[in-house]
Amino acid sequence: MQSEFRPFVRALTSAVLVAAFAVPPTLVAQASNHLVTPSDLQRATVNASQARQKNQEALKKFFSSPEAQKALESARINPQEVKNAVAGLSNQEMAQLAQRVNKAQADFAAGQISNHNLLLILVFIAALILIIVAVH
Repeated sequence: MQSEFRPFVRALTSAVLVAAFAVPPTLVAQASNHLVTPSDLQRATVNASQARQKNQEALKKFFSSPEAQKALESARINPQEVKNAVAGLSNQEMAQLAQRVNKAQADFAAGQISNHNLLLILVFIAALILIIVAVH
């Protein structure tokens, strides 16, 4: 029974592959009005690059503060290693962490969190960065 089924599966697979490669790509391509213009692509690239640079600077500034340096050293985390690991994050990871850092700094400035809690958040974010980079 199984030996009768194999030739059928092979023939069907071959027919599907032949049909897939026989169709010209122009028939499958979308209409030209859906294409992204080079200027739109360049603008999106520049915006993404600027956003990444801004997020990277926010994280490095946060980890360069004297309080952060002390907290990292007390947690036995090398501050330079954390700063270097920031560059290895994806754009999405960096944006999420920069958002958390900015919120933590704003809450600290507004008096909503204490210095101790800010340092705990800092150590948590540093450890998270190191874990993410290690997994990649």
